[in-house]
Amino acid sequence: MNDSANAILDRGEAERMLINHSHESMYGMPDMDVPIYVHERDSVEVSRSMHLAGVFTQRQMIDNDIEVIPTPGHTPGTTSYLWNNGSRRFLFTGDFMWIEHGEWKAVVLDESLRGAYLESLAIVRDLEFDVLVPWGTTEDGPSFGLARTPTEIRERVDRIIERVQAGGNR
Repeated sequence: MNDSANAILDRGEAERMLINHSHESMYGMPDMDVPIYVHERDSVEVSRSMHLAGVFTQRQMIDNDIEVIPTPGHTPGTTSYLWNNGSRRFLFTGDFMWIEHGEWKAVVLDESLRGAYLESLAIVRDLEFDVLVPWGTTEDGPSFGLARTPTEIRERVDRIIERVQAGGNR
């Protein structure tokens, strides 16, 4: 078992693995026995290397603390997850939004998904969260982004929207 799986299991049994988008399946099955879920639009690709327990098709709640928020654009089925641990709200975005040298960025891979990306960014712009938890960051910055105010979230996401609207890939 790898170090990541051991670190998770040291905290207790995992109830589920929530896949952000299909690229995460390139690593194959995790080193633990856990049901895996992904958005329906990325399920075919993910199912090539992982056994899926289920799919999401829309925005919904899991238990009372995790909100499933489809945010297509990076891939057709990209999904972000908003977790409320009781004191903070963590937005897990995978590669949909990431941090490069301290600045929040987007990664547009497929030009045909640019419109969906912009619509998803508009949704994220209005979410209330305290911490952005992306999959990727640069080494000279933090592995997460603190959002001190709703205004700061809107300003940071607005800068991403402006770049994507202008045809940029980040």
